[in-house]
Amino acid sequence: MKPITYRDAGVDIDAGDELVERIKPLAKRTRIPEVLADVGGFAGMCRVPEGIEEPILVSGTDGVGTKLKLAFQLDAHDGVGQDLVAMCVNDILTCGARPLFFLDYFATGKLALDQATRVVAGIARACEESGCALLGGETAEMPGMYPPGEYDLAGFAVGVVARKKIVDGSRAAAGDVVIGLGSSGLHSNGYSLARKVLEARAVHPQTYAPELGRSVAEALMTPTRLYPRAVRAVLEASPAIDVRAMCHVTGGGLPGNLPRVLPEGLGVRLDLGTFPRPAIISYLAKLGPVDEQELRATFNLGLGYVLVVPPRDVERALVALRAVGEDPYVVGEVLAVEPTRAFEERVELVGSPA
Repeated sequence: MKPITYRDAGVDIDAGDELVERIKPLAKRTRIPEVLADVGGFAGMCRVPEGIEEPILVSGTDGVGTKLKLAFQLDAHDGVGQDLVAMCVNDILTCGARPLFFLDYFATGKLALDQATRVVAGIARACEESGCALLGGETAEMPGMYPPGEYDLAGFAVGVVARKKIVDGSRAAAGDVVIGLGSSGLHSNGYSLARKVLEARAVHPQTYAPELGRSVAEALMTPTRLYPRAVRAVLEASPAIDVRAMCHVTGGGLPGNLPRVLPEGLGVRLDLGTFPRPAIISYLAKLGPVDEQELRATFNLGLGYVLVVPPRDVERALVALRAVGEDPYVVGEVLAVEPTRAFEERVELVGSPA
């Protein structure tokens, strides 16, 4: 009787080892001075940067969600790695943190080397752009757990900020100004609704849409924007800009995220006419149809990241952002609201989409 092997059970150790070898040069490009070990050991090591008074570590974790279902359908794996990094790194930026390192978890039923390499290459590129190291990760081959050709992703980011420079929204005040940074589309949120709309109207993602100027798939698979460079430009400006709150606009849209970074008794009024709405959102709204309230509760509407500053610092913040290639928008203001007002009702959206 022939002995049963791990490979017979569906796990290819050699493929896993080969993936590690492919990842090493990708990770090497992301190395920062604080890193003390290379990918391939049991753990990654990173020093806390010098010169930071009372350093506080900041961490975040996230995934890519059902955007992956489109990646499988379309064999579009090159951008989801950036989605993964962005969803984690953009979150920790909101505390004023500098991203230090990133870890990924890639799980699949059967490891497809080329597919996995495309995903991890996207992760490495995004880490490099964000200024953080791809310090390590885990590749799990689990036969029977996932359909053929599918996988799941999770990411973990760690950053650092001086205690006195933490941005937590506590100093925000009525009259402060809200500055928005544009999104590239849906980012990584609302894809269950987007996929439902396409399914209900029998629209294949590869369909060319004149109003988008490209296929629906290309619009939907556009990677989530990375905001570290823009945020760093404002936080490191001289003289200092008083950044009082920052928000990464993810699931739940503007009403579901902005109140998270403001004290009770404060809300915001945003003018929808001050920033452009991505064409893919308008396309899905018309195709569905999806009503405006549902759009507001699901999608970012065109703003992927928001900063709150006092009026005296608005112009300097805009100059700093433009200097690194951003096209920022003054989108609204902070206002006093009844402390008993419901969470989402603390965000008032006025005007018509630009």
